[in-house]
Amino acid sequence: MSKFKRILLKLSGESLMGTQQYGIDQERLADYAEQIKEITESGVQVGIVIGGGNIFRGMSGATKGFDRVKGDQMGMLATVINSLALNSALKAIGCKSRVLTAIRMEPIGEFYSKDRAIEVLEQGEVAIFSAGTGNPYFTTDTGSSLRGIEIEADVMLKGTRVDGVYTADPEKDPSAVKFETISFDEIHKRGLKVMDLTATAMCKENNLPIIVFNMDVKGNLKKVLEGQNIGTYVHGD
Repeated sequence: MSKFKRILLKLSGESLMGTQQYGIDQERLADYAEQIKEITESGVQVGIVIGGGNIFRGMSGATKGFDRVKGDQMGMLATVINSLALNSALKAIGCKSRVLTAIRMEPIGEFYSKDRAIEVLEQGEVAIFSAGTGNPYFTTDTGSSLRGIEIEADVMLKGTRVDGVYTADPEKDPSAVKFETISFDEIHKRGLKVMDLTATAMCKENNLPIIVFNMDVKGNLKKVLEGQNIGTYVHGD
């Protein structure tokens, strides 16, 4: 049994690369789709936001001469490409899903609204929210926080390549220690890079907890929803 009725799942674009240096790894994509289908079949309503870092990052583009606004717009389009790929992978295995975009681009996806998103979720379809917030200077982390709050999700699940929040980057510092739980204030105080400040501030102010876990281990998504302690629970005071 799931602890949550409705979730916002944040996936990183970089994770979609799998072992590649760029683009979308079909095996990783299929693995994600299988895990998502499994939890929707148990009755959980699933909204998803995917980053675009496997294709283009607006901020890194800005350091290479791109105008920041144009760079961020390119990043938004990268998230749409990833969303379409996941939508296709889900439908291929019989899981109903729909792409909603923060910028009008029919027929690629439906234009996002809270009412439409909740309608899709209550129909038992996976709702994939793409193009970030539709505005430059906001990350997909902030887009996830915004969509999670709007759809009244019980929790945001942040699927990453690491199994939680650590005192330092565990990929660089072998002495890093993992937190089982941590508050938003402690994250800010320690300067930990869980999500950007705007995203964590929004989650704190609107009482949306976050669970950070390793999505790349098959079966972990279901384990998190069952309440197994395999990630880090980030909460308010």
